[in-house]
Amino acid sequence: MRFSLVIPCYNEAANLPLLLERCKALGATPGVEVILVDNGSTDSTPGVLEALLPAYQGCRSIRVEQNQGYGFGILSGLRAAQGQMLGWTHADMQTDPQDALRGLDLVSRHGEEVFIKGRRYGRPLADTLFTTGMSIFETLLLRKPLWDINAQPTMFSRRFFETWEAPPHDFSLDLYAYYQARQCKQMVHRFPVRFGERAHGVSHWNVNWAAKRKFIARTIDFSLQLRKSLNS
Repeated sequence: MRFSLVIPCYNEAANLPLLLERCKALGATPGVEVILVDNGSTDSTPGVLEALLPAYQGCRSIRVEQNQGYGFGILSGLRAAQGQMLGWTHADMQTDPQDALRGLDLVSRHGEEVFIKGRRYGRPLADTLFTTGMSIFETLLLRKPLWDINAQPTMFSRRFFETWEAPPHDFSLDLYAYYQARQCKQMVHRFPVRFGERAHGVSHWNVNWAAKRKFIARTIDFSLQLRKSLNS
């Protein structure tokens, strides 16, 4: 198995038919698997996956019985993956799972010991400004260039994944992975990905400025922990 793409799904039942259609080309690619992680969903996600997955080559699911965070779901999928290259993206269709095929082109050109992330365009101005501010803060705090940290897909080698120690179980996982890549002097490659509207439902964190403040507080707390480990 060459590449495993993990997609955490929390109460995404309405999105799953469209998501699986967009994963069809990935799953049909030789050496590629798609792992949909039912991340403790309380809606009809388990039944929808059971009904639809048999029709999609190269796609399978695992179940996390109790939601323990965005990062926990991704890590559960990565640990179940069989690929030598690993990655994740989101289930909300704001970025296309097929973007991972473009990431694999970069792997073909540069080798497996690379760290690959999308670079979003087409976002609302307020969200772009928010991301720019957080990127500048993280870059100055952690002394590493860290831009558009939450962009997807995120792709890397299994060997790199096996070096991770105590990765976070929440949305800080994106920062952790990107920072570790910089810290380990991985070759980082970015490519542009269109960022659109959600097909169904709402974001589980980016719903208003109160939610953003909570996200900022958690991120800063984790960033300070990373900075402390850097200093020590």
